[in-house]
Amino acid sequence: MIEQYDRFVGQVLDKRYKIKRVLGVGGMAVVFEAYDALMKRPVAVKMLKDDIAFDEQAVRRFINESKAVAMLSHPNIVNIYDVSVKENCRYIVMEYIEGITLKNYMTRRGRLSFRETVSYAEQILRALEHAHAKNIVHRDIKPQNIMLLKNGQIKVTDFGIAKLPEAETLTTTDKAIGTVYYISPEQASGKPIDQRSDLYSLGIVMYEMATGRLPFYADSPISVALMQVNDNPPPPRSVDDGIPQGLEQIILSAMEKNPELRFESAAQMLRQLQRLRADPNIVFKPSRRLQEARRAEQKAAAARERRENHRPSRSMFPIIMGVATALLMVMIVAGWYVIDTLLFADDSDLINVKVPTVTGNLYRGGTPAELGFDERYYNVEIVYRYDPDSAPNTIIEQEPEGGLTKKVIANTQRVPVTLTVSRGAESVILGDYTVREARMVEATLRTMGFVVKTESVYSDVVQTGYVSATSPEPGSSVNIGDTILLYVSRGETINYILTPDFCGLSEVEAAAELQKSGLSLGTVTYRVSNRPAGTVLEQSVVAYTQVPQKSTSVDFVVSGGPSFGVLALPDLTGMTLEQAKLALADFDLSLSVTGMTVSNVAIGLIVAQNHPHLTDMRSGEYLSVNVTISGGPNYGALIFPDAPETRPATPDPAETTAPEVIYRPFPIIRS
Repeated sequence: MIEQYDRFVGQVLDKRYKIKRVLGVGGMAVVFEAYDALMKRPVAVKMLKDDIAFDEQAVRRFINESKAVAMLSHPNIVNIYDVSVKENCRYIVMEYIEGITLKNYMTRRGRLSFRETVSYAEQILRALEHAHAKNIVHRDIKPQNIMLLKNGQIKVTDFGIAKLPEAETLTTTDKAIGTVYYISPEQASGKPIDQRSDLYSLGIVMYEMATGRLPFYADSPISVALMQVNDNPPPPRSVDDGIPQGLEQIILSAMEKNPELRFESAAQMLRQLQRLRADPNIVFKPSRRLQEARRAEQKAAAARERRENHRPSRSMFPIIMGVATALLMVMIVAGWYVIDTLLFADDSDLINVKVPTVTGNLYRGGTPAELGFDERYYNVEIVYRYDPDSAPNTIIEQEPEGGLTKKVIANTQRVPVTLTVSRGAESVILGDYTVREARMVEATLRTMGFVVKTESVYSDVVQTGYVSATSPEPGSSVNIGDTILLYVSRGETINYILTPDFCGLSEVEAAAELQKSGLSLGTVTYRVSNRPAGTVLEQSVVAYTQVPQKSTSVDFVVSGGPSFGVLALPDLTGMTLEQAKLALADFDLSLSVTGMTVSNVAIGLIVAQNHPHLTDMRSGEYLSVNVTISGGPNYGALIFPDAPETRPATPDPAETTAPEVIYRPFPIIRS
């Protein structure tokens, strides 16, 4: 998947953004690391994938994201720098973030601490508070859309399905209602949404951070969506009783099915979290507004229940009474028959039958008589059931219990007996769960009745947090209740290498050594030095220390020579004015003639300049160079009319060359 976008590496978009590498590929877009040559900073370029670049809905979502983020400016929201919607190349330029998604972080860490949960939730709420103030509803708050930086800062990303103010609302037909594991009930049921929908999604994210699991999980997205609408989540403290009660209250309040019972705003929820952070033992009392809303909801529910109970009583009453009357008549007749049979039967017809005890015996399909049940006195029914705790064909239950005595009429009645026979453990063929998110696979297998264990392994091909292999292998026959081992990817194998000593090497030698060691080139900085130009003076990674091979880049400080960066004024003497102007073109200086003087130099050539040759012009204090030109040896003398005029020939400008000037920095040599 990633390889097909490697063709963009090295390209320059709009003569500005140079693509360096592929960062990742998602459902709609591919993200590159790039360098902004104009602003001289790293950026992230998010480009629509090839297969949907001309899809109308995808393009609308892409433009929607650019509009949403362009309206926002907050430290907890990813910044957007530029947007291109050309037909042949659609991309968004955003700030480059060095971090991982909150989802990947939770996959590695499991449940998060109280401090982390509150800290991350507070930052997300600040981002939502800013977006909601602009009337923007994100609609897809989930850990996959939240970036966690190395310093613990949170960045909310992906406003692709955000609801903008006074904009066309995206619908479920656009396949953009959000991820079912985190969407609000109103999103799942297609009802109108507002800012409180984002708070519900955040409540699920907090639930997952605090407990290490999702509140709702099922085999199909539709089932999960129905659970979001109808089911209440298990209280977080039922999963982990170490969770503070106040945190549980905040999570459950955010996840109320009725939006009226949730927090009114992100700001209100943020204030509650701040109080909880100050006092983790706090227990919140419901506000008056919440109490009134709960009472109103209870009254509405009671009214609905009365209507539902009352409706069938009017329409079904005659039918129910008819069925009840018929059933009563049957029971009377049957009861009379039993009473007549037992009370008026001859005692000589009654016999006592003792039920044999067969629990634990094997049943291989023979007649009940083989187990001791005389067919004259017993009517035996065999039922089968899977039972991992007993061997196949073992009788695990019987009804009635063995040893009981029953009184029956000889040749007329039989004792009904039900024997439950084990089929052993239920065997199934293990499906292929590789390259699927490990936590989802674990939940699925546990629901099926398996014991699940996990083991972290390195993988160069499977994404972090996803299953790379299972034991037993896919396609194996396994019994329900067996243990399934999941090998979960922890990312690429990390190979460590000793950092070479680059100091003293030339740039070409350093580039070759970098390539040989598998390290990457970072930033190259030049400075004045008496060492030969191109010599490596310093390196950012200390020599002979162990570093990860693929993920380490080395910055260099390189000698530019003793004259590096010097703008040395050339010697203008002997030049024509045209030649002097050409020599001063790179200095942004003007040329001024202050006068002429007697000189044996050819007339019109420069004989003096006010700034000496090799003056460093970097300071910017100099605006012009004043020169004096030669008037010839007879300048100012009386010339008699009959005297022949002698004027030295003016040299051809093409034959007069200006001296070499060193003023440009040493070129950067990269491998």
